[in-house]
Amino acid sequence: MKINRETISKTKVKLTITLDASELKDAEQVALVRIAKTLKVPGFRKGRIPVAVAAKHANPAVLAEETANTALSKAVAEAFTSEDLRALDRPEVEVTKFVPSQELEFTAETEIMPDIKLGNYKKLKVGKQDSTKVEQAEIDEVLDRIRQQMATKKEVERKAKNGDEVIIDFVGKKDGVAFDGGTGNAYPLALGSHSFIPGFEEAIVGHKPGESFDIPLSFPEDYQAKDLAGQAVVFSVELKKVNEQVLPEIDDELAAKVGPFTSADELLADITKELTAQKEQTNRQKLQDELVEQLVAKSTVPVPEILKKDRLESIERDVTQNLLYQGMTQETWLEKQGFKGKDEWLEKDAGPMAEKQVQASLVLAELAKAENITATEEELAAKLQEFKEQYGRQPEMVKRFDEPEVQRSVANQILTEKTLDLLVKENVK
Repeated sequence: MKINRETISKTKVKLTITLDASELKDAEQVALVRIAKTLKVPGFRKGRIPVAVAAKHANPAVLAEETANTALSKAVAEAFTSEDLRALDRPEVEVTKFVPSQELEFTAETEIMPDIKLGNYKKLKVGKQDSTKVEQAEIDEVLDRIRQQMATKKEVERKAKNGDEVIIDFVGKKDGVAFDGGTGNAYPLALGSHSFIPGFEEAIVGHKPGESFDIPLSFPEDYQAKDLAGQAVVFSVELKKVNEQVLPEIDDELAAKVGPFTSADELLADITKELTAQKEQTNRQKLQDELVEQLVAKSTVPVPEILKKDRLESIERDVTQNLLYQGMTQETWLEKQGFKGKDEWLEKDAGPMAEKQVQASLVLAELAKAENITATEEELAAKLQEFKEQYGRQPEMVKRFDEPEVQRSVANQILTEKTLDLLVKENVK
């Protein structure tokens, strides 16, 4: 096999491969075995025809095509291996010359994993880290959330105010006709939660139980239901009950209800510990991002288009999923972000982001190779077990961690974490 290598770019090559008569003969024998399984020859059972007999009865055109395909498939893999190239996609193959039984010449073009020139990863600049000190205001915020979660309700006869829960019947009408999704009976609503469109909850404040009233409003222009977006409507509301939230005191009794604590002091200590750990993790993530960004800048990291495209699709899927959760359309989100359309977002924001993420992955992989960092079987087994315990109540998710593809992903995650740990260790003394 003769191979001529043409470098199209730092991430793309074209190999011109020539096979001689002896290599085609080997491919022909493999092709005959395949053809013999489907060939019909008098006196022989189907699938039991000897290769020598198949050679005499096979259609020459079919045999030539099968031989060429067999030779191509084998030669492409061997050629990329011998040239020490890692193809990132199925090569585009074009036959340029084929003389059956004598010679086959073809080209194979594809994107490849580029050569990465790693910069000096032991002399990167470490910026000043944020303080991990926990302020009292942060502790109070957590305590307020706990009190809200553990609050009890007491029915009152006074006017409703923010923070109360009201029980209401309501009917929303557009042009005097009730619209879908605009009706509720004995509906519990926390005032100040912003669960309804702007102006609805505010209009209930100041009313007493037993009162009925109308609330004229307009839906936001970006409302997800297009038939209601920007439309004027009227909600007829009957306020049936007002429940006041009774917040508990921060004491030993509350601490015991919240978790395995015997006193309020233990609860406060745990909150402080968790907040400190969160700040430390945030700092570490920020440090890792800074170091990787610097290493990419010091290295030569060509970006294959196929990797950028894959990453871009992943970013777009994540954004689409988040918008579904928020009930927002892509058009509205793009407008709020200041983009004229999807193409501008891809070009100016998502595209550069995808390229940076690919460069980060490539440079970390090269660093792992340079330092002989691997994910051991023991580490993988421990991580898989950790995930299985985490998703113990979701049997389908637990099963997924037995799939080879998922295990490879977890192994890559371990490898990345170990590589980032080394990068931090080398630069934070």
